[in-house]
Amino acid sequence: MDGVTVIDHPLVQHKLTLMRRKETSTASFRRLLREISTLLCYEVTRDLDLTTMVIDTPMEQMESPILEGKKMVFASILRAGNGLLEGMLDLVPAARVAHIGMYRDHDTLEPVEYYFKAPEDLENRLIIVVDPMLATANSATAALQRLKDRGARNIRFLCLLATPEGIRRFRDAHPDIPIFTASIDRELNEKGYIMPGLGDAGDRMYGTK
Repeated sequence: MDGVTVIDHPLVQHKLTLMRRKETSTASFRRLLREISTLLCYEVTRDLDLTTMVIDTPMEQMESPILEGKKMVFASILRAGNGLLEGMLDLVPAARVAHIGMYRDHDTLEPVEYYFKAPEDLENRLIIVVDPMLATANSATAALQRLKDRGARNIRFLCLLATPEGIRRFRDAHPDIPIFTASIDRELNEKGYIMPGLGDAGDRMYGTK
């Protein structure tokens, strides 16, 4: 689909299968989510700009590549986004972090914002927004609009699972923002859950119902 990158690395797909299994424990689900987020982070940051700096190795001086520009921001859509966030911070510990509190009203399926905290100077940073599930896309599109309202211009969205319906709504609202996902699942059910999916990512990560 236009604007969507499916990350089909064998390790990503293997770990995703283990996460989908209903018998996977909370502890294992949380560990797998952290592991897979590191692999996904490699892909979503594959084309970052580099510059060079002169360093001294134990052997000699050399010119070596280093990331260019201001530190990027990882923006987590609470609460499930934090599962992806932690593994990504293992890989990029200097990244700034934004938190966007959204929950889905179970009757209307519309997003309700309850928290927003982000670093300053978003307009000059790459923002990677993370949420395991792109289902209806209501929460994601609302969170992205909040970031744009704060000046963010260079944004990417990273998730584990997406649906064709969610992708269409997302692309209609934010055609300028690329989507990175490990899988495009079949559909949404009548309650707005991804099918075949993996259940509620937040509940499975934190052991709640």
